[in-house]
Amino acid sequence: MACQSVSAVMDEQALLGLNPNADARYRQRAMAYFEQLKESQDAWEVCAEALAKGIYNDDHVKFFCFQVLEHQIKFRHAGLSAAQQQLIRETLMKWLQCQLMNTHPEKPFIRNKAAQVLALTFVMEYVTLWPKFFFDILSLVGLNPHGVDIYLRTLMAIDAEVVDRDILHSPEETRRNTLIKDTMREQCIPHLVESWFQILQTYQQSHPELTCQCLEVVGAFVSWIDLNLIANDRFVNLLLSQMSVEELREEACDCLFEIVNKGMDPMDKTKLVESLCQVLQSAGFFNVEQEEDVDFLAKFSRLVNGMGQSLVLSWTKLAKTGNVKDTAETLQAVEAKVPLLLQLLVHEDDDISANIVGFCYEYLHVLKQLPQLSEQQKANVEAIMLAVMKKLTYDDEYNFENEGEDEAMFVEYRKQLKMLLDRLAQVSPELLLEAVRRVFTSSMQTWQTAPFMEVEVAIRLLYMLGEALPASHGAHFSGDTAKTSALQDMMRTLVSCGVSSYQHSSVSLEFFETVVRYDKFFIGSRTSPTCKHMNAFIEDILTRIQDLLELAPPENGFPALLTSDDQLFMFETAGVLIVNGESPVERKQALMRSLLLPLMDAFRLLLAKLLQETEEERQAALADCLSHAVGFASCPVQRGVLRSSVRSFLHRMIICLEEEVLPFIPAASEHMLKDCEAKDLQEFIPLISQITAKFKRQVSPFLQQVFMPLVLAIFEVLARPAEENDQAAALEKQMLRRSYFTFIQTVTGSGMNEVMANQGAENIERVVFTIIQGAVDFPDPIAQKTCFIILSKLVELWGGKDGMVGFPDFIYKHIVPACFLAPLKPTFDLSDAQTVLTLSECALTLKMIHLKRGPEFIQFLQQEYLPSLQVSPEISQELCQVIQQPDVKVLKNYIKAFFQRAKL
Repeated sequence: MACQSVSAVMDEQALLGLNPNADARYRQRAMAYFEQLKESQDAWEVCAEALAKGIYNDDHVKFFCFQVLEHQIKFRHAGLSAAQQQLIRETLMKWLQCQLMNTHPEKPFIRNKAAQVLALTFVMEYVTLWPKFFFDILSLVGLNPHGVDIYLRTLMAIDAEVVDRDILHSPEETRRNTLIKDTMREQCIPHLVESWFQILQTYQQSHPELTCQCLEVVGAFVSWIDLNLIANDRFVNLLLSQMSVEELREEACDCLFEIVNKGMDPMDKTKLVESLCQVLQSAGFFNVEQEEDVDFLAKFSRLVNGMGQSLVLSWTKLAKTGNVKDTAETLQAVEAKVPLLLQLLVHEDDDISANIVGFCYEYLHVLKQLPQLSEQQKANVEAIMLAVMKKLTYDDEYNFENEGEDEAMFVEYRKQLKMLLDRLAQVSPELLLEAVRRVFTSSMQTWQTAPFMEVEVAIRLLYMLGEALPASHGAHFSGDTAKTSALQDMMRTLVSCGVSSYQHSSVSLEFFETVVRYDKFFIGSRTSPTCKHMNAFIEDILTRIQDLLELAPPENGFPALLTSDDQLFMFETAGVLIVNGESPVERKQALMRSLLLPLMDAFRLLLAKLLQETEEERQAALADCLSHAVGFASCPVQRGVLRSSVRSFLHRMIICLEEEVLPFIPAASEHMLKDCEAKDLQEFIPLISQITAKFKRQVSPFLQQVFMPLVLAIFEVLARPAEENDQAAALEKQMLRRSYFTFIQTVTGSGMNEVMANQGAENIERVVFTIIQGAVDFPDPIAQKTCFIILSKLVELWGGKDGMVGFPDFIYKHIVPACFLAPLKPTFDLSDAQTVLTLSECALTLKMIHLKRGPEFIQFLQQEYLPSLQVSPEISQELCQVIQQPDVKVLKNYIKAFFQRAKL
């Protein structure tokens, strides 16, 4: 439509560049025009006129006009004249009036942007210039569906600007927001609540989408308004009635969840929750097994979880006051929810079950504080145990060969269940031990015919007891006789029933992990029948394995009896047998001497041979034998093998001697970093990471000193040319990159910000660029995941207002693009489980940037970066809204869908 006013003439050529399909020349012109309108004193008024008069039909032009207005309100409002401020108010109201008369509503992204601009105007003007903001809007829109939609979107935008706790605000903004909320409470909140009631009542049949929007608004505002306005018979009955409407019940659930989460007097909270439960139960919502809609049940489970946790919090507060009657009533209310808790916990859908874990955990914490459990409480504990055991079980659909997102989610869910099992052990270790013993014994008796998942979970439960039941340094077979006897019986059954031959990888893996966890069953306990039985054979065993302990390189083409790694296990076995045997000290010394003296003699002979040997293959064989020694790092040949042994020695000494070994680390490190190969560095990095994690600030000066030499050595090795088809070299470099990124992650996550910060700007930039490169350029999801964890941490450390100078620019120039370019790569496989975990870290990085940079980051995405990727304003708006939401899970799910769509 042609412009009706001379003053409203816009640069039509520049507007062509707003189309996502426009070529680069037009897009650049559009960006330049945008900057021109933003900075001009009054040129932006052309956009106001275009919106007020509905001059343009093109959605991209409308969005553009709102962006220009948004900039004026956000950054130049104080400098506008009173007439210009009035122009903005009139423009918005005229645009809103047009919406009431339109047959079809604007696209959602236009409505969202309009709501944002209205919200910004509200924030700037409500207290001083526009106190009738809500009155004017409500008077205009009435109950017109298009108008109500904009009104509700504006309320959510106001919530994001004024209330959202996930956005960091300056002290000045916080004071402003407090003043706004106080003024709203005094002047308009009752009128707003009444409008919500009317909307919920009017549109629940004809416009369910508006009703859902309104429920979301109520849920958002209820945290800071007078709860009595919402928690009354009229309003709650309306919400409860909507729990029975299929299109509304999920949002109604969320709204009720926010109501029960509202902070209030503990006894009032108990009464509120109980009244809600009474109505929900009488309406049949507690009959979980009859409900087929798992999406609704997931929301309902979250609501029950909120109600349960609220009751537990009330009980905790009341218990501290000494009010016996009210405390007992609240505990009774908690107990009454346990049958429902159990139904949801044991539900076959893991999301439904996971949503109730928090209440279950808190309930067990309550029981732990009680002096004595009643019979019913014991029955509840046992029922929770059985539910946890059942839910720990793999299902038929778990893909062990190609683990994807579902499998990764189940592994995370299992971790939540483990927390419950640990808490159960604190409440009643005897009950847990007996329950596990019963399940384990039954499964082991029938393992030949039982499905793999039943066998695996039975062994898994035995394994998990090792962490759930307290034991000092793994001494599970000493102390409490009942526990020791039960564990010994189960271990004896495990190793003697033949289950180790079960033909499924999960069972085999669990078997061996459990045997290793309870290694002291075989050797550690003086009372163990197995140990006593073995004592009689220790010297016989040592004699029989003597040949396997000789350091003898292969001769005349005959291979060695054992590989190097296997021989190390034999040395460890011999040492453990001697130390843990029941022989007198003198006999143990003699046995150890007979074991070590031949080795020391062999070391000397082999070292002499190694220095004289010229044949490469023979050198390698001799060095392999010598690798069991630790004092030959200065040997000029076969350095890699010998250095490996020194590293192993230092790893063990750190465990044994702790900080006493620290003085030797710098000198050892200096030698280790000379003339390195990829494998040398790859093995050296875990040593430094171990020291960093264990000693933290004690080693900060050393880390600052060794950081760049280590990094430069890694860079030098990675830069070495290799044959294009050399798969071994490529794999070595990949593993070194992973080790390098893990090292940087350890340093950034150890609380020693100074280690990297003190390396100088040039070195820091060089290192951080390698992290960007690792996140984007190398198709290795394990390394990419680590890189995004590092980037998120660096943003947390340096991305705020008091962070490193220049780092915010780096965020926008490099980190933000990395979060989009990496998932857009063809090699970024969204069906792979590891890649999905990488994408989750990418989403968390975006979340952290928003946390540190706030609205500035959103503006950068909407106005600069996303348009450069040709993302439509609608999708751009949608993404930015999700980033601003508090629920990280929503962002992770959206990001995955966003990139799946982008790759079509």
